[in-house]
Amino acid sequence: MQLDKIQKREQLTGWMLTLPALLLLLLVFAYPIGQAFWLSLFTKNLATQLQPVYSGWNNYVRMVFDGRFWETMQNTTIFTCVSVFLELLLGMGIALVLNQSFPGRGIVRTIAILPWALPTALMALAWAWIFNDQYGVWNDILQRLGLIHTEINWLGEPSLAMMAAIAAEVWKTTPFISILLLAGLQSIPVELYEAHALDGANPWQSFWRITLPLLMPQILIALLFRFAQAFGVFDLVLVMTGGGPAGATETVSLYIYAMVMRYLDFGYGAALIVVTFLLLVAAVAIVSFLLSKARNSKF
Repeated sequence: MQLDKIQKREQLTGWMLTLPALLLLLLVFAYPIGQAFWLSLFTKNLATQLQPVYSGWNNYVRMVFDGRFWETMQNTTIFTCVSVFLELLLGMGIALVLNQSFPGRGIVRTIAILPWALPTALMALAWAWIFNDQYGVWNDILQRLGLIHTEINWLGEPSLAMMAAIAAEVWKTTPFISILLLAGLQSIPVELYEAHALDGANPWQSFWRITLPLLMPQILIALLFRFAQAFGVFDLVLVMTGGGPAGATETVSLYIYAMVMRYLDFGYGAALIVVTFLLLVAAVAIVSFLLSKARNSKF
C-alpha cells in the first residue's frame, strides 16, 4: 500500500511538472489548428467576396478532386522519403567516424555541424548558384572530369530540379542526424564490443548485433524530427526553384502559401493546413509507436 501511494504521488508530481508544457502546446498548436479548422468550413476569398460564406465540408471535397494538391503531395512525399533515407545513411557513416579516436576529433565534430547551423535561405541561394547551368561550379566539375560535354540545366528540368533540391537538403541536415546518432553511440558501453570480439565477431557483425539494435531509439527520434521538418519544407524550395519547373518541385507548404498569399483563398488554404497537420500527426504516432517498441526491446 505504501508503495502504491508513493507511485501515485510520483505520477501526480510528474503531471504537475508537465502541465505548463501541455498548456503551452495547446496554446501554440491546438488553438491555431482549431481556428484553421473553423475557417476551413467557410468559403473566404478576399479577391471575390468581402464576407465569408459558410460552406461546410466543401473545401475538403474540393481538395479530393484537386489535382494540383495531389501533385504537391506526391512531390513532398518523394522529397521527404528520399532526403531522410539518404540523411540516415550518411549520418550513420559520419557518426561512426566521429565516434572513433583520432587527433583533432573535437575540431572535426565542430566543423561537421556547421552546415546545420547555416541559415536555410542563404544556403539554398548558394546551392542555386552551384547548380546554375552557365556559371555553376557543379557543371564545371563534371566537365573537367569528362563526365559531361555540355552544360546541364539542373534547375530547369523537372527530375533534375528535384534531385538538386534533395541534394541541398541532404547536405544541410545530415549533420543533425549524425550528431543525434553520435550521442547514442557514446552511450553504448565499450565492454559489449570487447566481449563480442572475444566471441569471434568482426566489426560488421558487432554493428548489426550491438550498435544497430541499441541505437534504434536514437534513429527513430532522428527520423521523427527529420520527417516532420522535411515534410514541411518551404524556404529551401522557394529560394532554389520556386516550386518549378512546371510545378515539379512544388511542395504542400508552397501550395498553401500560394493559395493563401497569392489567391487570397483563406478557406481552402485553412483546409489544406488541417489535412497536412493530420497527416503529420499520423506519421508522428506511427514513429512514436515504433520508438516505444524499440525501447521495450532494448530493456
